[in-house]
Amino acid sequence: MFVSEALAQTAGAAAPASPLGDIGFFVPLILVFIVMWFFMIRPQQKKQKAHQAMVRAAKRGDRIVTSGGLIGTISKANEADNDVEVEIAKDVKIRVMRHAIADIMNRNPEAAKPAAKEAKESPKDSNKEGANDA
Repeated sequence: MFVSEALAQTAGAAAPASPLGDIGFFVPLILVFIVMWFFMIRPQQKKQKAHQAMVRAAKRGDRIVTSGGLIGTISKANEADNDVEVEIAKDVKIRVMRHAIADIMNRNPEAAKPAAKEAKESPKDSNKEGANDA
């Protein structure tokens, strides 16, 4: 009885073919990959390149922070070597791999001093202008 009913039923209408064919199933997957590329992968690559450039540019006298959290000053750096010597206290020196440098705090201490002098001079100049206006 059940078999005859199953054979008597007609096949359902076939699903309409998509305009893109079988590739239409992969379009959302491709779009997700493109979005991931622009929002996650590409910015990370830029950040990594900037970090590599910063590490390559590290030189003697730079104050650095290592990935372990140690703060010190580079006392010996050779561009050919893959490590630097960092002084973390007076007469306490350690060797650190270049890729372990997390950040360079101040590149050139002399470059920071003129900026501080300019900041001190600018309030005086603004006070003089204010006195003339009154």
